[in-house]
This record gives sequence, C-alpha cells and structure tokens, in this order.
Amino acid sequence: MFITLEGVDGSGKTTQAAMLARALGASAMTLREPGGTDAAERIRQLLADPDTPLDPIAELMLFCAARADLVSRVIRPALEVGRIVICDRFTDSTIAYQGVARGLGIVRVRELSEVATDGLVPDLTLLLEIDPAFGLDRAQSDDRFEAEGVRFQERVAEAYEDIARREPSRVVPIDATGTPEDVHALIMAEVEPRLPA
Repeated sequence: MFITLEGVDGSGKTTQAAMLARALGASAMTLREPGGTDAAERIRQLLADPDTPLDPIAELMLFCAARADLVSRVIRPALEVGRIVICDRFTDSTIAYQGVARGLGIVRVRELSEVATDGLVPDLTLLLEIDPAFGLDRAQSDDRFEAEGVRFQERVAEAYEDIARREPSRVVPIDATGTPEDVHALIMAEVEPRLPA
C-alpha cells in the first residue's frame, strides 16, 4: 500500500508520517520527497537553498528527477515485496507548488510527473489542512518555499483543495489544527479501513 501525506509547509506531515509508521509496525517505511536516495537527497539540498536561484522549469525538472530515482530504486521495490510505503509529499506537491503556485500549468506538471513516476499513483493521500499563515509560523526551516511568504502558501493550499475535490476517492482532507495525537487519530480512522487484509 502506498500512502502519501500532503499539505502546506508546517502542516505536520513529517510528524504524522512518523506516527503513522510506528502505528502500522515493521511492514511500514517512511520516505520524504525530494529525498530517499543519495541522488535525491543531494537534489533536495539544492532545491531547499534560498541562495541558489532556479528557473521554475529547472526547479520542476529537479523535483521530477529526484522522484524518478526514488520511485524506481525504492518505492516500487518496496511495494513489490508487500511493504506499506508512507511518503512525505509526492506528485500532488509538484502540481500544487510548481503547477499552480509557480504558474507552470497543471497539465504540463502532471504529464512530466507521470513520466517521472512511470504512472505510479498513491492508494491514499492524506491532505493535512491548516491555515497557511499558521503553518509558516510553525515551520522549522527557512527553505526556498517558506521564504516565498504566506500568499504563495495560500495559492498552494487552494491548489490542494482543488486536487481533493477532483479526486475524492484518493485524497482525504484531514483537519491538522489539533494536537499531533488528535491529528493522528483522524488519520488512523481513514487508514485502518483501507489496510490490506
């Protein structure tokens, strides 16, 4: 089973991914995007650096390159042996951040992402919803995307809401304003009925 967590910066994805993996036990593994392989982690460092200017198309291509490596070398092999893969961000992030907030276009970004993933789609996406301004206040770093400010994050949040409306069977909105334990309980209520027998 392939589960992804999405949301604006500071929405608690990393915390919730770790809590979910602990709850699901040894068969579960967590990954982050970009990251998860040596090459993808190096790409992550470049993408996060606010002092390295990047053209939006170059930024998009770097995300796709990191994702292609992660899918082919880690995610697909893990799924093939029956692991539960929990990923902090995936294609929906690229659609929201680059496709909408950066203005590159949803169709173009979706097509490139499908090439990068070889068509892999999550079984379940948990969309952690919080006010973007609150998320920025509690975000723990000052990377390129957090440095864009609250209006950028608001555009990202609107894009996520649109994705959830278009794909309600896959994308489940989760109220992420409570304590980590409260949010985890909401997540488990969605995940447990979908777990393979």
